Amino acid sequence: MTYICSAGAGIPPYEITQQEIKLLVSDIFTYTKKELTRLMPVFDHAKVNKRQFVVDKQWFKESHTFEEKNNLYQKYACEYSLKAIDECLTNGEFLKEDIPYEAVDMIIYISSTGIATPSIDAYILNERSFRENVSRMPLWGLGCAGGAIGLSRAFDWISSNPDKTALVVCCELCGLTFQKSDNKKSNVVGTALFGDGVAAVLICGQDSPYCTYRKKVLPKIMKTSSFTKKDSLSIMGWDVTNNGLEVIFSKSIPALVHTLWRDHIQSFFHEIYVNEVGIHSFIAHPGGQKVLEAMKDVLQLSSQKKLAKSYEVLENHGNMSSATVIYVLKEWMKETVEEKELSIVSALGPGFSSELLLLEWNR
Repeated sequence: MTYICSAGAGIPPYEITQQEIKLLVSDIFTYTKKELTRLMPVFDHAKVNKRQFVVDKQWFKESHTFEEKNNLYQKYACEYSLKAIDECLTNGEFLKEDIPYEAVDMIIYISSTGIATPSIDAYILNERSFRENVSRMPLWGLGCAGGAIGLSRAFDWISSNPDKTALVVCCELCGLTFQKSDNKKSNVVGTALFGDGVAAVLICGQDSPYCTYRKKVLPKIMKTSSFTKKDSLSIMGWDVTNNGLEVIFSKSIPALVHTLWRDHIQSFFHEIYVNEVGIHSFIAHPGGQKVLEAMKDVLQLSSQKKLAKSYEVLENHGNMSSATVIYVLKEWMKETVEEKELSIVSALGPGFSSELLLLEWNR
């Protein structure tokens, strides 16, 4: 069995409201008044109230080279990953006592918003008392699906090493990829949705002594499922330009929830012998308001209740790529959930891909 024992977040300091960003965008981009009238409603329809960033508003008004952006990425990725890890390993809401850094056997580090070699997890090892023989699994390029895929890879590794622990860290500094000179609609949509966020989750095998550190009903991972649609590379991702990482964000994504994701989750329901009625909550990566509404339609949910935390995280933090689903998971972990209830973790990402995990809540 693979148990989720704790979670933590590294929340950046600069909080900017959606209205402030809307005004900022209208000031930065060289759109005509007619174009602004057509494009600005995307900020209202996104259902994002505020977001957090590692840089202040003034930074977005200035031009920056790819090198400048990536240097900031490396600096702040280390800083806020450490904050998320520290909170995860000392989180009294989930743990009876702190988990020592030396107890971590594997670090799975997920990011798609900057480049570092050695990968950021190597930098992190130098800042805390992790063992030098800790296993490392850096994962890059998974985008919004990265958080769920990271949990799946932790499940695979712990299933083969039931006495071990794994730390999954998702770090996405989407704001540092901002393209001041990119007037394409996809960039405006991305600007209306994306924020910065870092999150960490501790996973323990059933034979690990640290399983007993759990202090409340929390989930264990029961089963995972991956799907990547062939010939769908243009749906989501990055164009790498001289100015940095330029977002690819297709308007067809909500429609794909009604086709690709519907087929994937229906197949998953068949595998686990459960349907949406038997699921307590859907821990869904909130790609955006339209994506969540499409999921609600596919699942035939009469209310937002089973997707409540996804809507809350989108409203308060925006889309933080891979880290977002971990924020959603953490919010559900704060709730009082009865033993044996089931949840499904879900995320869509570049590829075009879909990742699903079945969780069961217990002590």
